[in-house]
Amino acid sequence: MNISPVASVIFMTAATAQAQEAMTPIQTETSLWQVLLSGGPVMIPLGILSVIGVMLVLVYLFTMRRGAVVTKRYMTTADALLRKRDYLGLLAISNRHREAVARIMQRTLDFITQHPEATFAEAREIAETEGTRQAAALNQRITYLADIGTIAPMLGLFGTVLGMIKSFSVVASDIVSSRPMMLAGGVSEALVTTAAGLCIGIPAMAAYAFFRGRVQSLIAELEAASTQLIALMAVAFTRK
Repeated sequence: MNISPVASVIFMTAATAQAQEAMTPIQTETSLWQVLLSGGPVMIPLGILSVIGVMLVLVYLFTMRRGAVVTKRYMTTADALLRKRDYLGLLAISNRHREAVARIMQRTLDFITQHPEATFAEAREIAETEGTRQAAALNQRITYLADIGTIAPMLGLFGTVLGMIKSFSVVASDIVSSRPMMLAGGVSEALVTTAAGLCIGIPAMAAYAFFRGRVQSLIAELEAASTQLIALMAVAFTRK
């Protein structure tokens, strides 16, 4: 039976298509969880750092606010009591408040009540020292985000080194059959850890920059409020 040239072309095209389908590997979808697990043991500390970073950001969003430094209610009460030179009453009020300016006044009034002969210069020095300590405490809190932003990329680099060591050890091995798969696993580990470290470090540094600006604003508010109260205290001292 003779086969026409057109039929021959159709049969050859179908055979070629079937051969290409047989040679094409079956593509499987890889989930994000599988990608993260391919990063190796370094992903464990990176995961811990990511959780800590998110928790710190949430805590700072609720605590790094003006009400934690100074409130209008406290300033009004302190103004009235200082004008009356009621140091003990202001000390009691300061003990009940948690604002940073209240802590400054508490430390200053403790010194004044324990040392009635103290001068205003000595009381102002106590207030300035406590104010510096409160400002340093605010700055110290946000440095944890900067630490995470520094450590996370370094851990990612450490995972990269481990992955490359694994890849080169596979190249040096005599196992020819499984060499390509093991080599790809080492390279994948190196790339995943690097990406994970950067994905944690970059947002952490961005959050640190944001909260650093907020802290500077809060410190300015604290300085203005404490200066106002110390000025009222100076007037009270001149009336002794």
